Amino acid sequence: MGPVALPASFRANTQMVLVPVTVTDRYGKSIEGLQAKDFDILEDQISQRIISFGYEDAPCSVGLVLDVSGSMRNALSSAKGVAHSFFQTANPEDEFMLLTVSTQPEATSGFTSDVADLEESIGRTRPNGMTALIDTVYLGLNRMRKARHPRRALLILSDGMDNYSRYAKSELLRVALEADIQIYTIIFDNGIAGASTSGVPFRPAMIAKPGAQGEAHEGSHLLEELSEKTGGLHFHAQNDTEANEAAIRAGRALRNEYVIGYQPSNSGATGKWHRIRVKTNVPKVNVYARNGYYAP
Repeated sequence: MGPVALPASFRANTQMVLVPVTVTDRYGKSIEGLQAKDFDILEDQISQRIISFGYEDAPCSVGLVLDVSGSMRNALSSAKGVAHSFFQTANPEDEFMLLTVSTQPEATSGFTSDVADLEESIGRTRPNGMTALIDTVYLGLNRMRKARHPRRALLILSDGMDNYSRYAKSELLRVALEADIQIYTIIFDNGIAGASTSGVPFRPAMIAKPGAQGEAHEGSHLLEELSEKTGGLHFHAQNDTEANEAAIRAGRALRNEYVIGYQPSNSGATGKWHRIRVKTNVPKVNVYARNGYYAP
């Protein structure tokens, strides 16, 4: 079956389920040139017949979630470099929105294709305040409803710490699973969130309190889970080189996806959760796709 041009989004109705899929080698490089026969897709453990298949570099709508709170004091400069590297992978038709994480979540801009203006805004940010990470991601998912492209994603740049959100992890996960949005995360390991190659522990005054290390690990796991369940990728970065490589890989993976379409053999009741699993017969590769959807 030959490729069919499809809008790169995940959506479900009584007719069709479309699933964006990223395939990488063990080094994180995107694998191109695969065909429908290289994949098998299962819904609720039942193999589904692939009836449409496409691969294209389509325009994206991306919400950039930049953590500028006190916990990022030593990592914010690296995060700004990551944003620049990510923008370098952009399609000219892409649009971006900037959200910043601090004591209060803030949508710094609406959607724009003016990358230079966004980078200027990012350059002006300074680390300050507590960390309402979950609240900011929640806000980002809601603001993505205004995006004009069907291919939509959030890119989160953070150490994973959260010490000031009103929403719970479970509430955020529910919204993320219902949304038609992939979540990519670059997690800055800085001595609290994980091991550091510098040998110098990171101890910002804003979060120097008992249990901070446990909170950071929990936040890091949350970011990983958000990516895994929505079909995005997650990366850990311990230095500028790793962070910039992660940004480039995330950008390329987002803009070069396979889109698999199938008609569910049993749609079930409205609101029912259907688990999706995508497999490939290509050896030594990693497959990333969201793990399910709620029946409309």
